[in-house]
Amino acid sequence: MSDSGRKRPPLVADRRYPASSRTKPKAAKAKPAKAKTAKTAKPKRSAAKRKPAAKSGGNMVTRFFKRLIGLILRIVWGFSWRVGTVTALIIALSVGYIYSTLPAADTLLDGRANGSVTMTDRNGEVFAWRGDQFGGVVTASSVSPHLKNAVVATEDKRFYSHFGISPRGVASAIRINLREGRGPLSGHGGSTITQQTAKLLCLGVEYDADEWESEAAYEADCRQGSLWRKIKEAIFAMAMEAKYSKDEILSIYLNRAYMGGGAYGAEAASQRFFGKPAAAVTPAEGAMLAGLLTAPTSLAPTNNLERSQNRAAVVVGLMRDQGYLSVSAAQDALDHPAELSSAAEARAGGYFADWVMSSGPEYFTRNTRSDVVIRTTLDQRIQKAAEDAMTYIFTEKVKEGSKAQAAIVVMSADGAVRGMVGGRETKVAGVFNRATTAKRQSGSAFKPFVYATALELGWSSNDTVMDEPLTIDIPGSGPWTPQNYDRKFHGEVTLTEALRSSLNIPAVKVARAVGLDNVRRVAEGFGIKSDLAQGPALALGASETTLLEMTGAYAGILNGGSSVVPYGLVELRMQDDADPLMTATGGIRERVIGEDAARELTWMMYNVATRGSGRRANLDDREVAGKTGTSSSAKDAWFIGFSADYVAGVWMGYDDNTPLTGVTGSGLPAEIWHETMTRVHEGIDPKPLPMLRDGAPARNGRTSGGGDTRNGINQLLRDLLGTRDR
Repeated sequence: MSDSGRKRPPLVADRRYPASSRTKPKAAKAKPAKAKTAKTAKPKRSAAKRKPAAKSGGNMVTRFFKRLIGLILRIVWGFSWRVGTVTALIIALSVGYIYSTLPAADTLLDGRANGSVTMTDRNGEVFAWRGDQFGGVVTASSVSPHLKNAVVATEDKRFYSHFGISPRGVASAIRINLREGRGPLSGHGGSTITQQTAKLLCLGVEYDADEWESEAAYEADCRQGSLWRKIKEAIFAMAMEAKYSKDEILSIYLNRAYMGGGAYGAEAASQRFFGKPAAAVTPAEGAMLAGLLTAPTSLAPTNNLERSQNRAAVVVGLMRDQGYLSVSAAQDALDHPAELSSAAEARAGGYFADWVMSSGPEYFTRNTRSDVVIRTTLDQRIQKAAEDAMTYIFTEKVKEGSKAQAAIVVMSADGAVRGMVGGRETKVAGVFNRATTAKRQSGSAFKPFVYATALELGWSSNDTVMDEPLTIDIPGSGPWTPQNYDRKFHGEVTLTEALRSSLNIPAVKVARAVGLDNVRRVAEGFGIKSDLAQGPALALGASETTLLEMTGAYAGILNGGSSVVPYGLVELRMQDDADPLMTATGGIRERVIGEDAARELTWMMYNVATRGSGRRANLDDREVAGKTGTSSSAKDAWFIGFSADYVAGVWMGYDDNTPLTGVTGSGLPAEIWHETMTRVHEGIDPKPLPMLRDGAPARNGRTSGGGDTRNGINQLLRDLLGTRDR
């Protein structure tokens, strides 16, 4: 029969396990079945509520982009950590290599390529500095804490917490640069003190004259600010942080940083500006020194004290805000800003110091590699007297806007220069020195050497000569007719009268009578080394010479007829040595004319100052002698003279040889001389001049103003010169 009416049993797999093990599997299955049922019910219900197919496609797009972004991030991360690891390894190796090459910190404290020259006056007081001055080694612990704190507060307030570079400082600097419209690396650099020290060390590259075109090129390379240079600088800074302590790095910085005025290092700057060691500076002084680090040349107090004080006030505010100064101490520093020492403020003897530097041995002055101290002849009181006299005349007597210049030299009778002003601007250095460099026609200031020759050959100051028309035939040039300044002829005059009134014709006659070669020989013997004119115009000062030469020549007259070599250097020694390497090379030399001739010439020049063309130079309380001088076309005006104590020379003119208007040697130059010597002799008891008063008896049978004979020297001159009346 058919089984179709019976219910068929479900298909069941063969039982493969014993009965004893069946219970547990069944029980185990029941629970998952319920769970499965429960879990699958929800998807069915949620499936009925699912969004359209388009939305389902959107989920796929989102998942795709999420996966893509994740993939990119994984690639970037994988690349970044690998590059970062390699970069860190390179930096570590670079830092390690530089670390191994760094020398001991104390060998890096003085990094100057050149040495310095410190000059003291005749009393041993410092008045000038030249070259790269280094005052001596200081450390972060030996300088005044006010200076140390000011530097840290100004340059790198996180100095004691960073590892050589300051990411926060760099980020802040970039933000400021961008805000101010500059490039991110232009302007503020965010450099730490360690990085600045690395730059001062030129990243360990030392100057080599064979490798670099010049020191300037080397220094320019050290200061460049390219991105690659910044990277190398940061690596070098980190190596320094690993090698040295913080105070050692700060010590290197305090010794090598340029602080203006030729001073390298805190000690040199402190001595230069305040006349005291760096260990003794006050908060206000420490703030001023720290403020110089930003712009040492423009902020130097010797260039602009007010600007330097303003910058120091900013530094004081930083010190107060960072806790280095109390409110009251900061206010006191603001109320009493730092002032220059008297030597720094005076800035005395700039022209004189330049002259000493140029006249001394090059390897101890201009190109010295060591620190040198030069004791000089300068007298700061006399120097100030000359500067004040120059300022007074140009303020009170010269019209505003005039471009005329002047120069002054004051010396002792042995040629020791006591004061020198090479131009109207007195507080300068490294500029054109008209006292030593400018060669100008001396004019009638040369005439004393004509009469010195005559006196040495036996003439008398009371001998006479005819002041009359004169024409001389000069081979190759034709006839030459000298004229007196007043265009008049004065007949028979004594040599004293001729010099007193600065008559030209008698001077030419006497020069030709005694021999032009003899006149040149006497002038050269007194120290006028410039090329002297060959013709008779020699007697009228047609030759060019310097004020220093002329003043030195007059010193020979004062000292009794011996030549002198003007000098400013007394002794030169190394800074740490007591014994000098060299001593004065100037001073009195051989005799040129006899003492009697010199004393008689002094009498003649005394008459010039008291009754002649130089009356404006005369002093009320003492005897002086001198001579005026005005060159052809009035391009140069001179007055040179002396008292019993000092010789002084004054020149006035234009640098471009423009003729002076209404100025002769008897005018403004004589007034400058008067003002100078009045100040020079303050407090000095008057002494008589060493002169033969009233001159010597006439040797041609005449005395001054007596008789009317036409023989003697006048006839001799006619015979020798073959002159003719015009």
